[in-house]
Amino acid sequence: MLLSVQDMTVHYGKAMAVDRVSLEVAEGEVVTIIGANGAGKSTILKALSGLTPLTSGRIWFQGRRIDGMAPFHIVGLGLIHIPEGRRLFPYLTVLSNLKLGASLREDKAGIKKDMDEAFEHFPILSKRRDQKAGTLSGGEQQMLAIARSIMAKPKLLLMDEPSLGLAPKMVNELIPIMRNINERGVSVLLVEQNVPLALKAARRAYALQVGKVVIQGNIDEFKGSEIVKRAYLGG
Repeated sequence: MLLSVQDMTVHYGKAMAVDRVSLEVAEGEVVTIIGANGAGKSTILKALSGLTPLTSGRIWFQGRRIDGMAPFHIVGLGLIHIPEGRRLFPYLTVLSNLKLGASLREDKAGIKKDMDEAFEHFPILSKRRDQKAGTLSGGEQQMLAIARSIMAKPKLLLMDEPSLGLAPKMVNELIPIMRNINERGVSVLLVEQNVPLALKAARRAYALQVGKVVIQGNIDEFKGSEIVKRAYLGG
């Protein structure tokens, strides 16, 4: 098991954001967490990447306990987080943003290879390499955020609401992008409010309500669940 979370609880002050959540991601899997806005989805990803402390619970990554570890150490282990809103460096160029993604790496030949592959996979970024990231369209910024994360050599990629603010055409392109990442040997934990998108991309899913997991299983089980149909698919 690549990632194992046991009884994660997170508070913001006195308010409970995540209540005893347990989840797993195996090597090579794409797993999604779905739920309404405010359900605690993004908080889980922030806790996994060391940005938000746990009240209680345990997180293992590649058999190593990482809760309480500094974020840059977690990144160094290969757990990479694309936050909601992409969080690029808007006044730096596309090329500089990509280089920053590889800032913890020392394998120059590997960095060059990954940079070439990023430009090959996202040709628009090659054309915009000297353009400031803040001047890109929403879709181009999402491409850059994904490419920058790949430069960090992830083993597990946390993706927080990648469809947010994108045009429908770009949303449809996210699924083949995620599949391509997965085919490169990268596991993915996807947080999405766009439930049809999430269920197309993932193999297993967890549904979150008010900080608690209310249902989990493989995608076929999810699609057949009356709870999921009523709450998320308009059934």
